[in-house]
Amino acid sequence: MLDAAGLVKRYPVRGSDAQVHALDGVSVRLDAGETLGIVGESGCGKSTLAKVLVRLVDPTEGRVVLDGVDLTGLRGPALRAQRRRIQMVFQDPYSSLDPRQRVGAALTEVLAVHRIGSPGKRPGRVAELLDLVGLPAAFAERLPHEMSGGQRQRVGIARALAVEPQVLLLDEPVSALDVSVRAEVMNLLVRLRAELSLAYLFISHDVAMVRQISDRVAVMYLGKVVEEGGWREVLDDPRHPYTRGLRDAVPVPDPTVAAPLTATVAGEVPDPADPPSGCPFHPRCPLAQDVCRSTVPELRVIDSAIDSAIDSAIDSADAGGRRAACHFA
Repeated sequence: MLDAAGLVKRYPVRGSDAQVHALDGVSVRLDAGETLGIVGESGCGKSTLAKVLVRLVDPTEGRVVLDGVDLTGLRGPALRAQRRRIQMVFQDPYSSLDPRQRVGAALTEVLAVHRIGSPGKRPGRVAELLDLVGLPAAFAERLPHEMSGGQRQRVGIARALAVEPQVLLLDEPVSALDVSVRAEVMNLLVRLRAELSLAYLFISHDVAMVRQISDRVAVMYLGKVVEEGGWREVLDDPRHPYTRGLRDAVPVPDPTVAAPLTATVAGEVPDPADPPSGCPFHPRCPLAQDVCRSTVPELRVIDSAIDSAIDSAIDSADAGGRRAACHFA
């Protein structure tokens, strides 16, 4: 359904010849009806990847193919037609809504821009969209400040669904919500995926959320994918030390289990305008050797340590196999 190859995005630094390496050769694919989780620390390029995929930002290099159509060179009406098939839900539901526009007007505007339905039928479609995300039709008259964070995010989801897309890019859709509301929105996303046969690209820094909803997981670090595969393999048996650090940083909800005394990933993310040589993770990696400082590891297929029939069946849909960018994976 969605195939991105060799995506590079660099931003010039004002007053300097340096460039920020936001994406550095990222390739991902998404099958119909599948959920691909993108996980990593803040600043690793997750949101930039989503904006490039939906063409809110043009890539410096690489291409994005949606169901056989190359989006990279499209402009104007041709791009607008393809955008009906791929939509985005943003992280902050308050910032993504016009504070002076009522919910009904916001949803109607989407239908009007894409010329969906006649003007007389659009109010009925707005009511259908609100019902789809669990809101009463009366919410069409509300302004964003008159709703809770969870309700605003439901409106954002309804707006994305208004054009009946096949792919949703979810950029940390629950990170700005209270814990109890997160569960409700996550359950809503799971239900909508099944009812509407949607494919999701689910972006989060929360490994537990990614585990809950994803079929496959791609781990990003400093603009690169460093590990990818079925969620069970990647999160239960990580082969890249960065993935292992992310997993071990998740608190265990059991008071009898002792927490780690030290952080598994030390230090800070390097400056993306001046990335380190060799493996981008080597300044923070406990396994780093001389080869890591001089040679960039290839994102290559590795063997899986999990060898049960159930896990093999789950991950058989991942035709690309499990991959890791580490010399010692």
